[in-house]
Amino acid sequence: MRTEDLRPGVVVHVGREASVQFTNGEIDFRIIRTGPPTAYAGWQWLSGYQLNQTGDAVERRDIFVQPEGLRPVPP
Repeated sequence: MRTEDLRPGVVVHVGREASVQFTNGEIDFRIIRTGPPTAYAGWQWLSGYQLNQTGDAVERRDIFVQPEGLRPVPP
């Protein structure tokens, strides 16, 4: 995904393509805030909620990811 597409309310699928911290497990994530630009080109801080299989928020998280590794989740 493009950085411009990451905005509050968007749900993305986060896996190993987005960050090594998700090598052992993938999650769906509802964005509530994007962080400021970082010193590491191609990386972005996201704040939001990890979702369960039914789309309910189960945990508040801050994650550091490569946006091009994220996949949009259809509504």
